[in-house]
Amino acid sequence: MPEPWRIVFLGTPEFAVPALAALSGAEDQVLLVITQPDRPQGRGRRPSPPPVKVLAQKLDLPVWQPESIKTPAAFNRLKELTPDLLVVVAFGAILPLNLLQLPRIGPLNVHPSLLPAYRGPAPINWAILNGETETGVTTMFLDQGMDTGPILLSRRTAIGPLETAGQLHDRLARLGAELLLETIAGLKAGRVTPKPQPSTGATLAPLLKKADGLIDWTRPAEELARRVRGLDPWPGAYTTFKGKILKLFGARPGPGRGRPGQVLALDQGLLHVAAGQGSLALAELQIEGKKRLRAPEFWRGQRLGSTDFFGD
Repeated sequence: MPEPWRIVFLGTPEFAVPALAALSGAEDQVLLVITQPDRPQGRGRRPSPPPVKVLAQKLDLPVWQPESIKTPAAFNRLKELTPDLLVVVAFGAILPLNLLQLPRIGPLNVHPSLLPAYRGPAPINWAILNGETETGVTTMFLDQGMDTGPILLSRRTAIGPLETAGQLHDRLARLGAELLLETIAGLKAGRVTPKPQPSTGATLAPLLKKADGLIDWTRPAEELARRVRGLDPWPGAYTTFKGKILKLFGARPGPGRGRPGQVLALDQGLLHVAAGQGSLALAELQIEGKKRLRAPEFWRGQRLGSTDFFGD
């Protein structure tokens, strides 16, 4: 029976929570959980703890929230712990070389794509935006590049035809946690060895901005449907209507025709709006300052007809 490994976990958002939960239930020892500082959230802008901190406190694990992981003090604190492994899952900062070289085994990362495809901060969103039918999770050892380190294991999964980025995020987080434990067990048993990433097939998944959510109604409906799903829940797809922001949810392409942005019909509970090719069928909408409504409620409440246009 191999000795339990001494692990330092670095992670911050919801995506990292299943991985920390899985590690805490395994045989290895989580020495310390490092996460980002509490940040202002919501309308009140009150400091809110990151999800990983909330879980770590529930698990009675020690938590540290340094303003920077790149200081000599940070290196010295981790060095004193003599970790076998750093596990890094969506930590939110690039680790310096001295930390990458610190653990006995290595700095192990869980990334939500099939590397080398979709390196970068938004792989889940871009997989949907680009019309991929399959994605997955990859474990690797970190190096100084952007998701360029040697691959340990990967696991594939299909992307559902109506799956949103938020739904896929949650599935990949759970899948990544499972793959993390499988990777650690394989490293211990000598069944898993790092392999350099292929030199071909590398793509980037750059950070998204709020402005990326603005719908261009001249684009094909298939592309717009992917944009609505790929940006849900953040940054969110939106258009304008009667001078207000209108958020869009639950989109799929439809067969309708008209001038781009023209409201066409309510059909089988979906609101159809003309696109450059076909129509965008929407399940839910939310106008600025109002609650989110199903398409039939929005249709009736706004008294919509073919003279109405989105993106006005």
